[in-house]
Amino acid sequence: MVVAIQIKNQKRAGVGACLKVLPPVFAGVFCGFAVAQQPDPALPTAPSAVVRPLQLASGVVIPQETPGAMPLTLDQAITLGLKSNAQILIQGQQERSVKGQTLSVENALLPSLTASAYTRAQEINLAAMGFKPSALAGLSIPGFNIADIQEIVKVNTTNAQLALNQQLFNAPAYFLYKAAKKASDAATWNTLNVRGGVVLAVGGYYLRTLADQAQLKNAQALVKQDQLVYDHAKAERDAGVGINLDVLRAQVQLQNEQQETIRDEAAVAKDKIALNRQMGQPAGQELDLVDTVPFAEYTGLSLEDERALAFTRRKDLLGLQSQLDVATQTARAVKYERLPTVGAGGFYGVLGETTGLYHGVFAAQGKVQFPIFEEAELRGQKEVAQAQIIGLKRNIDGLKVQIEADIRSAQLDVDTYDELVKVARSNQDLSAQELQDATDRYKAGVDDDLPVVRAQATLQGAEAQVIQAEFQYNYAKLRLSRSIGVTETQYKQFLR
Repeated sequence: MVVAIQIKNQKRAGVGACLKVLPPVFAGVFCGFAVAQQPDPALPTAPSAVVRPLQLASGVVIPQETPGAMPLTLDQAITLGLKSNAQILIQGQQERSVKGQTLSVENALLPSLTASAYTRAQEINLAAMGFKPSALAGLSIPGFNIADIQEIVKVNTTNAQLALNQQLFNAPAYFLYKAAKKASDAATWNTLNVRGGVVLAVGGYYLRTLADQAQLKNAQALVKQDQLVYDHAKAERDAGVGINLDVLRAQVQLQNEQQETIRDEAAVAKDKIALNRQMGQPAGQELDLVDTVPFAEYTGLSLEDERALAFTRRKDLLGLQSQLDVATQTARAVKYERLPTVGAGGFYGVLGETTGLYHGVFAAQGKVQFPIFEEAELRGQKEVAQAQIIGLKRNIDGLKVQIEADIRSAQLDVDTYDELVKVARSNQDLSAQELQDATDRYKAGVDDDLPVVRAQATLQGAEAQVIQAEFQYNYAKLRLSRSIGVTETQYKQFLR
């Protein structure tokens, strides 16, 4: 049994270098892995909750277009987005990478058992190594002839063994493993935060497409109505009871509406392209939006309840809190770096001539290692770790203030657009009645078509205001759910 006690004064620059490389928010996540006194085997590179985006050589896999228009509800659109959105796919691989590195850190604390075997054929030149039979001249050994010693000898050996290494005590490595688990939690919260953003984006584009489709439908209806007015004015002129000015005025109004229809058609097509992009579908996939524009009065929680719920459900806040846990565990690893590390290892096997006898061989050793004359470095690492903890705490406090501001702003938008929808609908009804009256007077020959043209423009503006107000109201409710942190799970309750 061999027991070795080593006292070394070696430089370990891992912590300082790691703290400089990571971004400020994550700077203390895993730098402490380099803090541990270097055991055998050395600890692996520490994982971080933020990794570089994966570079996909072949790009994002996009499914093929399906023939015809694909029927699509809002729920189906969000499901497709959560399944195929590129941001979610990339973030999922980042989370997977962090969890994989966490397993590597855990393995560093487990026993390491390896098996090895080899067979070797050697031809050794003893003369080249400084040994010659003549050096034994004058030495007389009964029954042994010195001349029989060969300068070139052949040795064939075979060896097989099992080696075991185990960390018996390594406090920094233990706390760094706990930090690794917290970093895995932070990566999970990041993924959930991205999913919430995708739900908001897909829902917003779906509602925008519905709004633009409604605008297009209204424009097409106005084109038909303007066509009737134009035909009527032309018929009266041809009959000699109308004037050419009425025809020109009606034709200009008709062509203006046709231009609006063309613009609205392009807007709907662009909306569908953007919606396909958010859902991870081909840009040219035809869509048939099944749902209608939802409208329901929002009777939700009070501001205090919304804020309290957000503090427990906002994924970005929970992610920062996990980062704080990572930094706290890393600071503990720095604190316990002054403690010694204790390890043990050894091997057992057989060794002998390949065609001869074998004999057991073994070795066992213990190892104690601790730093000396590194007080300045240890204090510096402690200051860096504490600074990161304080910085994360302030980030958390600042985010809580921002969360309340987000909720208040979104709630104001909900209340504002709720009132705007009511006013816009009333204005739409009045404009429709005005157009009907003007049309009746024109057909009765009481007035020319100028009041009709003006009433049509007024109605068009009123309908556009209703569509825009309803879209903004629904989107404001989605933003409110996002501000509270419940978009992915409760968007239906906010829209319906």
